[in-house]
Amino acid sequence: MAIPAFYLRHSRWWFIILRTHPSFPTQKTRMTNDNVSKNRLMMLMFSFSIAFLLHLLLFAIAPMATILMEEMEVSYAQFGFAFSVAMGGIVVFRIPWGLLADRIGYLRVLNIALPLCVAFAFARSFSTGYVSLVLSQFFIGMGLAAVMPCLSLIVKEWLNKMPGFATGLYVAGFAAGNATVLALTPHLLEVFNWRQVFMIYAAVGAILCLLWFRFARSETTSSSTTPIKEFIGTMRDRYVWVLLILLIAAMGSYDTLATWMPKMLEARSLSPALASLLAAGFFVAGPTVGFIMDKLQDVRKIIAALGLMAGGAITAINYAPLPAMLACLFLAGFATIGVLTITLAVPVGHKRLSSSAGAVVGFISAAGNIGPLLMPILFGYLVDVTGAFQISLFCVAAIAGVTFILGSRARG
Repeated sequence: MAIPAFYLRHSRWWFIILRTHPSFPTQKTRMTNDNVSKNRLMMLMFSFSIAFLLHLLLFAIAPMATILMEEMEVSYAQFGFAFSVAMGGIVVFRIPWGLLADRIGYLRVLNIALPLCVAFAFARSFSTGYVSLVLSQFFIGMGLAAVMPCLSLIVKEWLNKMPGFATGLYVAGFAAGNATVLALTPHLLEVFNWRQVFMIYAAVGAILCLLWFRFARSETTSSSTTPIKEFIGTMRDRYVWVLLILLIAAMGSYDTLATWMPKMLEARSLSPALASLLAAGFFVAGPTVGFIMDKLQDVRKIIAALGLMAGGAITAINYAPLPAMLACLFLAGFATIGVLTITLAVPVGHKRLSSSAGAVVGFISAAGNIGPLLMPILFGYLVDVTGAFQISLFCVAAIAGVTFILGSRARG
């Protein structure tokens, strides 16, 4: 088809007129879009890496139980307290960090919290006794408490078009950090002493801290509103409490299974290492469920489906033959962590909760530890009473399945 001579003669002028239109993509606009895309990818990588670091530093002490107990001459209860005090720091300081992040922005908060974590991670390697170890653990937990609220705000600013997938990706970072430290530490202890191993993990944190200071970006300005007043108003929202109940059931069910599954497998003359399939489900669930959440937009149906999956898979662990039981372990981890991913992603894009997303995530992730604190105790008590694992497993299946299904009926 021939182009009319009129357009050929005046095409240069048409192009000049077109370029003056505000919507015309100038070179500067294209460069800006490229920079935004690069920053978005970079912040997505930071969210995964910071989540990875949280579990790397938090669980580094777990494989050193025998060595530290012998050297410091402490009991099982004392060692358990040394681990739990870090969790206590996380629970206590998550809401204050979340309120501060909503007020001054996540960039400034992590500029404080990450160096705090790294400093006391190094200090932990120089512990002269049990008291100094406990103190360093507490302050590591205090710094790590900022991670969850700040990750939700990173998703809110840079990845608000795919909050489910972005949240799921950093949830996978938790799983990766946990798996790495539990698998790698025993091998490192064959070559280095426990102080040097702590130093290695602290060095990983220091590298991430330097990268954060150099490359992290945020365009969020300080809020002129009072975050505490907004947070108190948000706490009156019924849906916050629905998310909290879902998170208590999800965290409690997964941690209970992770705690007791190796012992259950031993009782059935199976390798305790098969319990790692729970962690495999953990790792896959975050990005997968998050991606589905972004596509379907209807979280109620997804939560209901995961409730059916959790209840069925956990119950079937009691009765399924070996090949099917392995699939049930994977699905149990997948379903429980899938619901956890949704509860952490929802406040980011929720019309009533997004203005206080950092504080809301800080609150539900802190209070959500009620599940991991109480459910493993209930599980063990039922085993003591019944002399078997069946009733205990059925109880976990009922808590997860019923809570998820009923929770899916609540309208946000």
